[in-house]
Amino acid sequence: MEYSKHNIFSKIASSDQYFIVNPLSGQADILNPEEAQRYIDKKIEDVEQYVEKGYLVDPEEEERRFRAQYLDFIDERDNDEVQLFFTPWYTCNFDCSYCFQDEYLNPQQVLSDEVIEAFFRYVDERLADRKKYVTIFGGEPLLTSPSKKDAIRRLIEGANKRGLDVAIVTNGYHLTEYMDILKKTSIREIQVTLDGTAQVHDARRMLKGGGGSFHKISEGIDQLLENHIPVNLRMIIDKENVNDLPALARYAIERDWTKSPFFKSALGRNYELHHCQTNNQRLFNRIEMYKYIYDLVKEHPEILEFHKPAFSIAKFIFENGEMPSPLFDSCSGTKTEWAFDYTGRIYACTATVGNAGDELGTFYPEITLDEETIEEWEERDVLSIGECTNCALRLACGGGCAAIAKNRMGKLHAPDCRPVKELLELGIGLYSEMEINP
Repeated sequence: MEYSKHNIFSKIASSDQYFIVNPLSGQADILNPEEAQRYIDKKIEDVEQYVEKGYLVDPEEEERRFRAQYLDFIDERDNDEVQLFFTPWYTCNFDCSYCFQDEYLNPQQVLSDEVIEAFFRYVDERLADRKKYVTIFGGEPLLTSPSKKDAIRRLIEGANKRGLDVAIVTNGYHLTEYMDILKKTSIREIQVTLDGTAQVHDARRMLKGGGGSFHKISEGIDQLLENHIPVNLRMIIDKENVNDLPALARYAIERDWTKSPFFKSALGRNYELHHCQTNNQRLFNRIEMYKYIYDLVKEHPEILEFHKPAFSIAKFIFENGEMPSPLFDSCSGTKTEWAFDYTGRIYACTATVGNAGDELGTFYPEITLDEETIEEWEERDVLSIGECTNCALRLACGGGCAAIAKNRMGKLHAPDCRPVKELLELGIGLYSEMEINP
């Protein structure tokens, strides 16, 4: 018998205790210092329990379990709901300081009826047997010129006709002007970004030509929640605005957003993608950001009423009392996600849509598909990435984002590594110490 190659073992942050987590067997335990030392010294007393929990294994039997669970994962993913992103234009009314689409070309700024019809025809024919929903993306999709508002209405009508839910990723500036359309639609969620309270947000996400956006976005969020339309409020974090997280949390609490069953939140890390922000000193790496958030939450526990950070799988464990399923692949591109744009091009995901050279085909004026590149995307998972082969963290990491891996290393089948162990150290420490409940 040997220790499982999937054991993740480390010391809990700000504690004398340790944890052991095994994503393959689905087990997690807290160890006191004496138990941890026996684990380190390979002098375990309760061998039977360690075998039962999959921490101590027959390697051949574990490999069979790995293969069986991998096949289950593939079967489940093949039946998962597909998210279909549609970008009606790359134009935006904002001049955000960290935009990665600011150099995208915007030919023929009109979304034609022919393209909309071709998109839905492609969906009807090529994805007929899959459960799916449409997410309208950008640029900024909710612009208010008559032609653009009419184009969004036609996209939504096409989804409604097919009984498809709609989600929208928007900067939120024109939510109030679109409320009449949104109230008549089956909305999965509206994702809106606020990067802090008014002064901080407006310095980062300003209108083109100048002018703040915070208060108008807040009014739009109020109206969405009043109309029971789900809101996913995202804060994009870097070193310039992270200290405003407690203030934004208090603002959301005081505005009663956090009391609404239609409200949730997300923290996104500002990072380099494609051409932008090379060597930008304001960017956090993943673990830096979460260490900072860990300290902020301990000092300002009200943040947790606004948002509970995932810390890899730590939050899931504490909220659900069990481990999540093994993550053999964390990249949804071409598997449960596709992206389409108004020029008739097809892409794998939102991180590649509109980026020259990342096209996988067209749906208009004719259907063409780069089957070889699509297959390369489809085959990417922890089994295809050489660096993942002997990594104990791979079933909690899933290999990361393919687009970032390609951007950084020049190939899809490369890792975009998550600092899983360090995140678990922080998350298990925070949630066990503060006795966080769902």
